[in-house]
Amino acid sequence: MRFLLLLLTLTDWGPPESFGEEIPQETIPLSATSPHFDEEEKYSTHMPQHLRCDACQIISYQMWKHLTEMEKKQLRHRVKGASLSESEYTDVLEKSCSQSWKEYGVREVNKEKHLFGPGLDNSVGISVMVTGGLWPGRLFKMCHNYLGELGEDQLYEEYKQGGREALEGLLCRGICPEEEAPDQGEFWKEL
Repeated sequence: MRFLLLLLTLTDWGPPESFGEEIPQETIPLSATSPHFDEEEKYSTHMPQHLRCDACQIISYQMWKHLTEMEKKQLRHRVKGASLSESEYTDVLEKSCSQSWKEYGVREVNKEKHLFGPGLDNSVGISVMVTGGLWPGRLFKMCHNYLGELGEDQLYEEYKQGGREALEGLLCRGICPEEEAPDQGEFWKEL
């Protein structure tokens, strides 16, 4: 009992009569609900249009992360300024797309759905994230479409020129609202 009173005194909170403070009568309950998916979000194998901006940011982050890790590992014993060989960066980009994508999911905040996970701004307060299902496959497919359409050479060159920002600029051009570049055409309709 003494420990509890000491703890209450040290935290400057206790029964109302002890310090003349009142216990708040109203508390704000925290609650979160899982996202409500429409038919496309539930069943389509393609990434829904409204989530493609988040998806291209995730994919550019994963490509950047994998390339950076490989460069640190492979290039530490080579001449400064060296690049990965074509087979090395091709392999790394393939692995970045072929991962499980299990750490990503969807959440709904203020009736707006967004992808959630490493590489995105995850600072929104309380929310329920739905993982699994078709989401990993959609990211897998979209990432491989980038490899097929843009090619590993162009992706690595963009990475070498400007890192993550350059990759994101290339992959997200015409997809994210803040991008002013023209749409990349028929390629995106297939995703």
